[in-house]
Amino acid sequence: MTAQTAATVQEAMSKHTRYLIRRKVFTLAGAKFHIYGPDEQLVFFSKMKAFKLREDIRLYAEEEMTTEAISIQARQIIDFSASYDVFDSFTGTKVGALRRKGMKSLIKDEWIIMDAQDREIGMIVEDSMLLALIRRFLIRIIPQDYVCTINNVPVCSFRQHFNPFIFKITMDFLPGEKGLLDRRLAFAAGVLLGAIEGRQD
Repeated sequence: MTAQTAATVQEAMSKHTRYLIRRKVFTLAGAKFHIYGPDEQLVFFSKMKAFKLREDIRLYAEEEMTTEAISIQARQIIDFSASYDVFDSFTGTKVGALRRKGMKSLIKDEWIIMDAQDREIGMIVEDSMLLALIRRFLIRIIPQDYVCTINNVPVCSFRQHFNPFIFKITMDFLPGEKGLLDRRLAFAAGVLLGAIEGRQD
């Protein structure tokens, strides 16, 4: 497959309101993520190396990893409150950042969304405290749901689907998303949710 252009990748990211993120649960060489549109066309592929102390995740437009589109780089060795910078690989410019609220996320997952200047602009929050407690301490088969807000406006949701062999998240963009959410941050967030969830399991 030939390398894709920035315009082609941007069109694939903005074409639909729903995308599916898949990760195989049992892999020895690191996690593999596939992100598909509702037309079952691959939008992004990522292969994460196992046992890396500092995450450096690259999203490619094809499985051959010819076209790198987004880079997600941890600022420090992974910890409970790790921050991840998100870059546009075509231009090298920083899109924004995502920071996990460490201690709070032990009970209920919360992420801070920041712009390119590290100003807080939004949140990604697990759906309810009660369900979060049940998931962590009683039964793990209840899927996690998240709501993403920018300036207190719901713009995106992430819904996990229970499957013991393949981790799946449906990412839905909501009507209020236009003009508020940079979709590159949303795709980066979806992969990070899958990666962190894998560690928690």
